[in-house]
Amino acid sequence: MSVWTLGINHQTAPLDLRGRFAFALDQIQPTLHTLRSALPRQPEATLLSTCNRTELYGAGDPAVLDPTLDWLAQAGGVSSQVLRDHAYVLRDDQSARHAFRVASGLDSMVLGEAQILGQMKDAVRAADEAGALGTTLHQLFQRSFAVAKQVRSSTEIGAHSISMTAAAVRLASQLFEDLREVRVLFVGAGEMIELAATHFAAKTPRAMAIANRSMERGEKLASRFGAQVMRLAELPEQLHEFDVVVSCTASTLPLIGLGAVERALKKRKHRPMFMVDLAVPRDIEAEVKALDDVYLYTVDDLATVVQTGKDNRLAAVAQAEAIIDAGVLSFMHWMERRDPANGVVPLIQQINAQADAWRAHELNRARRLLARGEPVEAVLEALSKGLTQKMLHGTLAELHSGDAAARAATAETVSRLFLRDGRLPQDPQS
Repeated sequence: MSVWTLGINHQTAPLDLRGRFAFALDQIQPTLHTLRSALPRQPEATLLSTCNRTELYGAGDPAVLDPTLDWLAQAGGVSSQVLRDHAYVLRDDQSARHAFRVASGLDSMVLGEAQILGQMKDAVRAADEAGALGTTLHQLFQRSFAVAKQVRSSTEIGAHSISMTAAAVRLASQLFEDLREVRVLFVGAGEMIELAATHFAAKTPRAMAIANRSMERGEKLASRFGAQVMRLAELPEQLHEFDVVVSCTASTLPLIGLGAVERALKKRKHRPMFMVDLAVPRDIEAEVKALDDVYLYTVDDLATVVQTGKDNRLAAVAQAEAIIDAGVLSFMHWMERRDPANGVVPLIQQINAQADAWRAHELNRARRLLARGEPVEAVLEALSKGLTQKMLHGTLAELHSGDAAARAATAETVSRLFLRDGRLPQDPQS
């Protein structure tokens, strides 16, 4: 049994390539079903997909890694070699360390950000509902969540963290003299847009509006901020009314094209527009960035901004890494104990089977004695003695056999297993 991670993230792959491997939460279950059915030996599997990363976590025969990479490349419409050039493959302790670092926010574009932990929990829940989460990955992720909780409670890793949405507000403040005079449009109604709306609302802009495919969801979010609401179909005709546009949807194709932005700029008489595309794949066509009066930022463009204050958290990172090291050692020890190759699991199974056989034998004997009218106390005494004798027979026989050195070694082991106060039993032959 091995655990492994196959993935790409903001450090290894450009935005447009990451966009090819973006999976919405409701796509995770069918994707896992398709993946596992395509492999010769179905591994445990979990798929984590965010704007910064797409990662497959697996447990089972590591021989499935190559066909898994080939399958993922095909799903993204690229060659296996292209994916291999940008992907990372981690195994066993390195895989566990990576999962713990991701959960703790140490592998994020925003050091210490907390959103990834909720995304991991959603991914694990989806894998469990798909029947793809076995005992090993369940342990890996539960330990990841526990480590992340300890990191957040024991270190200052999240202190002064700058989120993507807060960075967007900061950049908008540099472009516009007074954010109270701007009109802001949010495209989408998910968690990221909710965060963005919260940050911008704190600056009390002149007006805010939300464009979303589902009017009901858009209206629900708009009501929290006193914003207007519109359908996505209305966006091209009303785009010129807004100074700031923040978009983050699950669309697989751009929603805001170059032509729509060019027409909006003409109606605005080329007053500048500040646009933030937080979606992967892109919501705003990449060519928009070349327009003179548009300031377009993607998640990758915000990377340098969100690093502000990182130096202040380096000590916290060292503390977090120490917590993660301990978590990795504990998980690998658990894995080792479960490995059939080391003989422990089969031995435990044999011991349990033997104990069950002894228990069944003594219970049957006790029932026969009770049926014959023997006193209950006498039957219980016989039951306890019978079990005790059966459990100790082999141990006592070993203590009486072999030479002095063998008896001493056996005595030390027996003492460790049976005597809580650590006293060694005397040599039975002395």
